Amino acid sequence: MSATRYRRFLKLCEEWPRDETKKGRDLGTFLRQRVASAFREGENTQISDPEKCDQMYESLAQINGNIYRQRFPRVRDTSFTGVTVEECRLLLSGTMQNTDEEKKGLWKSLMQRFSSKSPEDVPEKPAEK
Repeated sequence: MSATRYRRFLKLCEEWPRDETKKGRDLGTFLRQRVASAFREGENTQISDPEKCDQMYESLAQINGNIYRQRFPRVRDTSFTGVTVEECRLLLSGTMQNTDEEKKGLWKSLMQRFSSKSPEDVPEKPAEK
């Protein structure tokens, strides 16, 4: 029976899409690694909890088949922040270069944002004795 489970998981891994923009953080790659570690002996692997294994497979198959996306369609393709799907994909891909804002320190960024003067213009307080 574990041979059937193993083949089902392999088929699911083949169908699961890979996102090349998320190197090291891709769900498809993670799934393949977990299946490989769970079924180390291939078809001869003994499953300690077959019910849990079947439940896990069914859940993953439903996610892969977009069952919940079809059952609960979204009204808009944005989130509460107003960020579109493409903007989210770009942000999560990790391919964005560091902007000047990210290169600055947090304190300087906050000071520039909330002050009429730049942080370089603000004199430092002398150390108290």
